[in-house]
Amino acid sequence: MTTSRRFAVLAERDINKETFVEPWAEAGLMVADSPYDPAPSLRIAAGKVVELDGKPRTAFDAIDHWIADHAINLDVAEEAMATSSQQIARMLVDINVSQQTVRRLAEGCTPAKLCEVIRHMNVLEMMMGLGKMRVRRTPANQAHVTNWKEHPALLAADAAEAALRGFAEVETTVRVARNAPFNALAILVGTQTGRGGVLTQCAVEERLSLQLAMKGLTTYAETLSVYGTERSFADGDDTPWSKAFLAAAYASRGVKVRFTSGTGSEALMGSAEQCSMLYLEARCLLLTRGCGSQGIQNGSISCIALPESLPGGVRAVLAENLIASMLGLECASGNDALASHSAIRKTAKLMCQFIPGTDFIHSGYSAVPKRDNLFGGGNYDAEDFDDYNVLQRDMQVDAGLRPITEEEALTIRREGAQAIQAIYAELGFPPITDEEVAAATVGHSSDDMPDRDLVADLAAADAFLAGDQTMLTVVAALEKRGFTKTARNVLEMGRQRIAGDYLQPAAIFDKQFHVLSGINDVNDYTGPGTGYRLVGDRWAEVQRIPQAKSPRDFIDPQVGEPTAKLIDGAAAKEGTRNEIIVAVGPAFNKELTRTIGELEHEDVLEAILTGVAKEGLIARIVKVHHTSDCAAIGEIASSLSGSGIGIGLQSRGTTVIHKRGLARLNNLELFPQSPSLTLETYEAIGANAARYAKGTPAKPVGVKIDNWARLKLIVKTALLHRRETEAITDEPPTEMFFDWEPEV
Repeated sequence: MTTSRRFAVLAERDINKETFVEPWAEAGLMVADSPYDPAPSLRIAAGKVVELDGKPRTAFDAIDHWIADHAINLDVAEEAMATSSQQIARMLVDINVSQQTVRRLAEGCTPAKLCEVIRHMNVLEMMMGLGKMRVRRTPANQAHVTNWKEHPALLAADAAEAALRGFAEVETTVRVARNAPFNALAILVGTQTGRGGVLTQCAVEERLSLQLAMKGLTTYAETLSVYGTERSFADGDDTPWSKAFLAAAYASRGVKVRFTSGTGSEALMGSAEQCSMLYLEARCLLLTRGCGSQGIQNGSISCIALPESLPGGVRAVLAENLIASMLGLECASGNDALASHSAIRKTAKLMCQFIPGTDFIHSGYSAVPKRDNLFGGGNYDAEDFDDYNVLQRDMQVDAGLRPITEEEALTIRREGAQAIQAIYAELGFPPITDEEVAAATVGHSSDDMPDRDLVADLAAADAFLAGDQTMLTVVAALEKRGFTKTARNVLEMGRQRIAGDYLQPAAIFDKQFHVLSGINDVNDYTGPGTGYRLVGDRWAEVQRIPQAKSPRDFIDPQVGEPTAKLIDGAAAKEGTRNEIIVAVGPAFNKELTRTIGELEHEDVLEAILTGVAKEGLIARIVKVHHTSDCAAIGEIASSLSGSGIGIGLQSRGTTVIHKRGLARLNNLELFPQSPSLTLETYEAIGANAARYAKGTPAKPVGVKIDNWARLKLIVKTALLHRRETEAITDEPPTEMFFDWEPEV
């Protein structure tokens, strides 16, 4: 059997490490439009829903009851259900139809109706709809901060850096459940060191999570999971009523609440009831609205590999984000769990939320290395920060992050680690040593951290949780130890809990603790020139990546002291003997003295002339003043050459061998990849030019192609050519005398 080498190479690509499966509707392995999904329907009698998506009230399950009684706005339901689904889809992308108009109808739709609207939309249209329907005008981002050793100094340092990088929320979790209070404490202190106003949570069992919130150690909760089938709810030891009660418990204590759902969870639990993933997610979203939650974390989350294994999986994930936004729910839109081995695929998926913007583009960007992420990896992690910042800069898109310098990172990491060290010392917890602080300051992962006495830490965490120490105790400890800024920020977070303003839809804080929410930061997008725009100070901030250089930095290495061996002469004359003319650009050995490959102009000329001499010919050097174009310089060289053969040489090193009579853009040999040209190459160019002049066979000079050179050097190329062009004058070509003889 013949084996294709190309297919063998393709088989090793990252994309072929993925799992792909054909749809199986009966098992729930269908992302949308299952043949078992119900058709949209709604009947209301005496102010009550008596039929929902083809099901009479007598056959309702718990989720149907909750949606019918608490989620659907009956004042507009009949109008919404009577409106063509295609018309609603068109309204989503119509800049002349307001967000409020669309949302009013969406709130009267059943789950099947919402899915039918989506059926009419492609990915581009859904992205346009998402940009319009996002609750908060200003997009934001959330980070995951965890580490395998659950080291408090590293948690605080990473949280401080994450806050400085611009994350509006930071979430942690545990490897050992009993560590929860200390992990929550570490990221609270770390974030408020990095930037005041960052919301934090610790993802643990709900009773423990509520306990942490009541002690003031967390400020939001998003692990209130809901499902689209009754059986899945039962397996999760929950009901819609228990979730609504829990949400009220958090909110009554000033803690922001966001539910969690996502396509694929019911199929993963074996309880999809033959329905598509998107239909079940639409049920979850209406349920979430009916429970009074201001927002949702969706986008398949930890199930992402399941919808992605099926056709249209990424589209369905975008669709669930859009439905959430249509219903007025803050949307933390996924992009957290590992979605693909393929960098191309995971980035394409990200763009569905990155470009239109969501309330939280990631519901957990891993601000730590994947191996330290206790949430199960991270689709993007701390090693991708620079890429992410460049993407924002490339597209003029605000995806919630800001560039920082290494010095800024080290300073804030040290301060965060020292702050948690001070609390541990003041409150009598197992001490954090200076060695641990130093390691956390410069460290990348828990591999860089010393081990701690986990038994002692757990015992102290148990006592802290059971005791009467709270956030106020932490504030007092910080103030006493001199961490006034952090103390005030932590205290302000507590005050904001009492004020309750950040319980508004899609609320976050800016660095002055001003609330931005769907109430006072309304998404007012109605087409070009409206809505959120990355402009002004924020755009300037996004542009300031540390890698960006001054244009001067690209030119300085090519500027040096001109060689005294090269002397300008009189106007050049056409030759009469068998010779080679080497014509150089107007900046040669003057404004510029080195090629882009860092070769001295003097050395390049020596190499070319040596090659010519080895073939028994002589060369003249001419400077072309009136053009910087390589082809034109080469054409002038051939026109002045007695042999009709000339070499054109730009100051940056690009070279051409030209023959009199050829069109300007035709040539004998062209060497455009000047960074790859060596002195040996230039000598071979000189030799070949001489062979052409003699009429002897010449094998074209081989130059290894570097396909990355353009990426690396295009800015430098442009600036060097600009410098050459600035040197242009109206003078005719002039002779140059080179005080050097080849040793041949």
